[in-house]
Amino acid sequence: MTSPRTPWRTPVVIIVAGCLISAIGFGIRSSFGLFLEPMTAAQGWSRETFGLAMALQNLFWGLGLPIAGILADRWGSSRVIIGGAIAYFAGVYGMALSDSQTLLYLTGGVLSGLGIAFSAFTLAMASMARAVGPEKRAFVLGIGTAAGSAGQVLFSPIGQMFINNFGWQQALVMLALLALVLVPLAWILPHGASANQAQDEQTLQAALHEALSHRGFVLLTLGFFVCGFHVAFITVHFPAYVRDIGLDPNIGAYSLALIGLFNIAGSLLSGVAGQRFSMKYSLSFIYTARAVAITALLILPKTPIVVLVFAAVMGLLWLSTVPLTTGIVAQVFGTRYMGTLFGIVFLSHQIGSFMGVWLGGKLYDSSGSYDSMWMAGVVLGLLAAALHMPINEMPVARLSGTVTPRVTG
Repeated sequence: MTSPRTPWRTPVVIIVAGCLISAIGFGIRSSFGLFLEPMTAAQGWSRETFGLAMALQNLFWGLGLPIAGILADRWGSSRVIIGGAIAYFAGVYGMALSDSQTLLYLTGGVLSGLGIAFSAFTLAMASMARAVGPEKRAFVLGIGTAAGSAGQVLFSPIGQMFINNFGWQQALVMLALLALVLVPLAWILPHGASANQAQDEQTLQAALHEALSHRGFVLLTLGFFVCGFHVAFITVHFPAYVRDIGLDPNIGAYSLALIGLFNIAGSLLSGVAGQRFSMKYSLSFIYTARAVAITALLILPKTPIVVLVFAAVMGLLWLSTVPLTTGIVAQVFGTRYMGTLFGIVFLSHQIGSFMGVWLGGKLYDSSGSYDSMWMAGVVLGLLAAALHMPINEMPVARLSGTVTPRVTG
């Protein structure tokens, strides 16, 4: 199946639609950490209960994304995202109605996670990447990632405002309704596989075998676990951490917004770096810098300025891994099965997210502190930096002569 040759569906239109999908989809889920305290207080749940629901959400996001990627590679991202948006709505709406832990796990965890997977910004970014040539791909992926960060900037204060003015249940209902905006945006994307995809004779089985037997793909997958661990733990637990150290709860919301704001710059810079420098070395730098930033947070006084500066620095390093990671996948293996292959890499990210969110709640409930999680984040950051160093960024032999890699120092 090939995409319809609709004159108005230009690369610019596809990129704009993809950016809006990224902003709304990522923005909604990035605000869930704001609901930890009001929901647990109202329902009498522990932080581990809420943390496990969010961990399940991240896990099923990861489990669903490879399947969503396979379907998107076969039928186009548009149809998959439309179905995912409906599931996303149902999951968040059900989360608002949850009056038991089991229902919270099913709606806020499983259903929301699958909804996020099938409406994921990564599926939209795959369409964006296919709309441009290899020389512009890293930068376009950076723009898409930056759009997700812009969503976080907008939805963190919006989510807090909804909670303050309408209560946590109505706030979740309103966010659920916003998820339905993804439906018309997804319709704008190409509805089928592109002509180049249709002409590619490589089978899915061959693509999977090629990637899974490639050492660089395995190392990239392992390293992305750490990104998920960092990002999910901070997204869900940082607002509560801010309150625990005696600061105004609004500092937590401002911190999430700052992370999103500075990640706009970080994602764009990452896209530029992916065009000019070695993507694997750029990734190693990002993970090392994360470890340094977390260490600084642990040893410096816990003042509002320190917390906000930490959020800004982490924002620069937040999703700047995504354009580089997706860029390596596209550069090494091509874009034909980009959704599928990045879905596998992203599964590792989401397993890391599961561990970060769940362990954060469990260790807090047992020790009354997040310090052990912060220290684990430092160690894992340094490990990820080391894992990326040996990755071979050159295109596989099948693509020899068709892709010009950016592997300069």
